This record gives sequence, structure tokens and C-alpha cells, in this order.
Amino acid sequence: MYKELDEQSLARYCSQRDRKAEDELYRRYAVRVNALCRRYLGDEEEAKDMMLETLNQALDRIDTYKYTGKGSLYGWISRIAINKAIDQIRKKRWRTVPLDFWARDNIPEPTEDEMETIPKEKLREWISELTDMRRAVFNMYCIDGYSHQEIAKMLGITETGSTSILAKARKQLKDKIKRYLEEQDR
Repeated sequence: MYKELDEQSLARYCSQRDRKAEDELYRRYAVRVNALCRRYLGDEEEAKDMMLETLNQALDRIDTYKYTGKGSLYGWISRIAINKAIDQIRKKRWRTVPLDFWARDNIPEPTEDEMETIPKEKLREWISELTDMRRAVFNMYCIDGYSHQEIAKMLGITETGSTSILAKARKQLKDKIKRYLEEQDR
């Protein structure tokens, strides 16, 4: 029965503290939320912990969820995960290196054909190696579609800082891609 529930019904049963509905919510969203957390945090164990915290918080606050159409429950849960990740990154911010906005990147963008030859797992690995702040800005801008203004507000930095951090993340990734492609050509 629970596998067939739509999001709205699942949320309603969860708000009634129906244990089987809560288990179904976990089954549906744990893998996706874990992947989202891993994208932001880079560390597998940290991501797993945050995924569990996110789903627990979602269940605690399920009464505040408003159905707005198909996919809105995951959207609501993913927003909780992103906010938790941003909070964690803010706490670690003192460890980041100073910004160098004027650093220039002369590494050419990889072509679409070149990108097709790179295993997705390799790209995930390189993204996870970025510093917390670079990884967060890269994910927020390139994957989640936030503007620099939105990123700046959420992370407590300036728009210029967001732009600079993204430029550094892209430079670091392009450098790794360039080296990988050169090694493949040998």
C-alpha cells in the first residue's frame, strides 16, 4: 500500500506518525538525499550523517510541508539538506584560504566530446576534493542553479566572493580535467 502512495498522501500519513509511511519516505528519498549531501560535503560518512539528520528533521517538520505538485516533497526535503550543508560549511569557513579575485585562469574549457570521455565517478571525485566553500559554491551555482546573489546571502559572503570562489573551483577542476585528458592521450 505505502509504495503506491503519492507524495501528498505519504506526507499526510507521516504527519500522523505512521511508522510504515515514515519507512517509505526513507526508502524513497535516502539515496537521493545522501547523494545531495555528498555533493556538498565531499565526505561519505559526513554525508550519511547529514542525510539521516535531514530525513529526521523532515519527519519532525512534515506538518509544515505544503504540496505544490509532483516532486515537491523531494524539493522540500532537498532544501532542508542544502540548508544543513550550508550551515555546516559556514561553521568550517574559518578554515578556508583567502580569496584572490584577480587570479586568472588560462586553461581552456574542455570540449563536450572531451567531457564525454571522463567517467562520472572521476568528476565526482574531483568535485569532492574541492575545499568546502569551493564545493558548495560550485554545486549551488553549476548544479542547483542559484545566482551569485543568492549564494552570497546563504553563505554569508559577498557576490564578488562567490564569483571568485566559483572561478577558483572551475580552474581547479579544469586543471584536473586537462591532466586527465593528457594522460589518456599517452
